[in-house]
Amino acid sequence: MNRLVRSFATVGGWTMASRIMGFVRDIAMAAVIGTGPLAQAFFVAFRLPNMFRRFFAEGAFNMAFIPIFSKKLEGDGPETARVFGVEALSALTAALILLTLLAQAAMPWLVYALASGFDGEKFDMAVAFSRILFPYILFISLAALFSGVLNAFGKFAAAAAAPVLLNVIWVGALAAVWLAGADPGAVLPWAITAAGVAQLALVWWACRKLDMGFLPRRPRLTPDVKRLIIVGIPAAFAGGVMQINLLVGTQVASYFDGAVAWLWMADRIYQLPLGVVGVAIGVVLLPELSRRFRAEDRAGTAEAMNRAGEFCLLLTLPSAIALIVIPELIVTALFERGAFTAADSRATATALAVYAIGLPTFVLQKVLQPAFFAREDTRTPLRYAVVSMIVNVVIAVGFAPVIGFMAAAWGTTLAGLVNLLLLWRGVQRLDPTLRLDTRLAHRLPRIGAAALGMGAVVLATAHFALVVLPGWEPLILLAVVPLGGVSYALLGNWLGAFSIAEIRASIRRGNREDNT
Repeated sequence: MNRLVRSFATVGGWTMASRIMGFVRDIAMAAVIGTGPLAQAFFVAFRLPNMFRRFFAEGAFNMAFIPIFSKKLEGDGPETARVFGVEALSALTAALILLTLLAQAAMPWLVYALASGFDGEKFDMAVAFSRILFPYILFISLAALFSGVLNAFGKFAAAAAAPVLLNVIWVGALAAVWLAGADPGAVLPWAITAAGVAQLALVWWACRKLDMGFLPRRPRLTPDVKRLIIVGIPAAFAGGVMQINLLVGTQVASYFDGAVAWLWMADRIYQLPLGVVGVAIGVVLLPELSRRFRAEDRAGTAEAMNRAGEFCLLLTLPSAIALIVIPELIVTALFERGAFTAADSRATATALAVYAIGLPTFVLQKVLQPAFFAREDTRTPLRYAVVSMIVNVVIAVGFAPVIGFMAAAWGTTLAGLVNLLLLWRGVQRLDPTLRLDTRLAHRLPRIGAAALGMGAVVLATAHFALVVLPGWEPLILLAVVPLGGVSYALLGNWLGAFSIAEIRASIRRGNREDNT
């Protein structure tokens, strides 16, 4: 278990570095291009390949690929796993090349499907940017496959570090735009595609050190590839359902001037804790549960899921409370400069508070879903995803005439809650031993109390500081964040939500295990 916690920390640490660079990127984006037509066209264009990426790679493909690859690695050895890896890579490469060619021809219709509220110059820019950006899906999806190989070997650092390259290259492109006065539309899309190549190169080189740096060959429909397709199709539909949720939100936002950019900025902020914790759990827990399921270790499976849930709540509950109580301070401090106005800050902060309400549910889904995927059951999560999609569509579309673009944020949050409840009920039916253990049941209310106490400290401090130092939001945020962290640590330790000494000892034991 020490190794599991240490793996969470490795992935979470690199993801934190990526998210921090992402904040630098988004701050620069807000200052350089603001929330106008160019920004909205670019955000839609960038969302398009990312939507398909999650559909093909991180969603459907890896949820099917990792359990099968892990079982071959553990049961038949590295060479058999390598053969399967080559077959899977060849099939994925062929599918992605075909998809990219079809998308180039159908790009105007794809953009219209994502943002039918765009017209004129904004629509034309979105189509042009999308054509340049779409090949990013090829490189990043292949990178996701090699990341899955690394994760199956218990090597998490390179795969977790790869997203940092995207943000570094993106920030470099923005710097070139600002310093040289270059056209953002001529620089940024090409920079994203170049970043995809860099990410693929990084994880492929890490796999090469494990003798897993294989290359695609002519695709063949082998029995293992057929199995991959059979397992992956329901996951693909589940991934497609989740992307429909994003599509619905973007469609609703496209009818409100500036809303695409406001939701994008709000999404980037709450993606920090969601990415750091949710990605770490999803990446580490799936191969871990696949190994334990193969060994029929039911007690170990329950222990791994409970500790993952505890780790998740320990970090996401205080994050959610902070985003709810001081959203405008956070948005103003990060983005309000240059082309990003005070009105943009207020609209973005409202969306951020709504997204934050659903933050714990989004991360807890990452804890429950691997219980199905480790058993190669991708159909059950699909059914739950369809229900949540219906909830999202009804709320986002039905309430847009009443509450405007905020209907998209509420749809996302409430749909996430419904999906979590369905997953929890499904896990209980799947295996009654997968329930809250005594430790988590004891600590959960204490974690909540510590997070609420921290929220009170942060809210009071921020309110007082804004009265005394109006206009100094960045400095106030820099002071409030560490104060919130210290108050949460002290309250949590005092209430018994966690033990600081226990956390230190666990990390030291993990270090000793890694060195033996």
